[in-house]
Amino acid sequence: MKIGLISDTHGYMDDKIAGYLQDADEIWHAGDIGTLEVANQLKSLKPLRAVHGNIDGKEIRVIYPQDQVFEVEGLKVWMTHIGGYPPRYGKGIKSRLDTVKPNIFICGHSHILKIMPDKTRKGLIHINPGAAGQQGFHKVRTLVKMEIGSGKITDLKVVELGLRGRLV
Repeated sequence: MKIGLISDTHGYMDDKIAGYLQDADEIWHAGDIGTLEVANQLKSLKPLRAVHGNIDGKEIRVIYPQDQVFEVEGLKVWMTHIGGYPPRYGKGIKSRLDTVKPNIFICGHSHILKIMPDKTRKGLIHINPGAAGQQGFHKVRTLVKMEIGSGKITDLKVVELGLRGRLV
């Protein structure tokens, strides 16, 4: 299964994002979607799994939960917006990781691209796809693509969408 992983669009969607997500089987959005228009554009491309972020309003929060825990292709995934990263997880995240026991922990919020194992939790990989939108302090807009199958992540790629503030 091919996954397009995106976060922190903050209401921004362009043809470049859509182009990179065309070959995905599913799109996962780790919060701060920004507008229902962006969510609907993503849903028109491929099935969308998403969580709301701290900037998302009520109209998004009633559709997209704070957390999603699901299994796909033999891997358990926990996606939330504010999560931190190993070993500096956000409040309440460490204990929940011990309860949920995901193989993949996905969050956004920081606008900082990070893909790293949690050395204290065997088999857990943390992924923050950075920010695909124009708002924030990040310099380069990013998303992540990966394939999941038989309980493994393969062909994991970071896609640079260009400099924040540039439309080209």
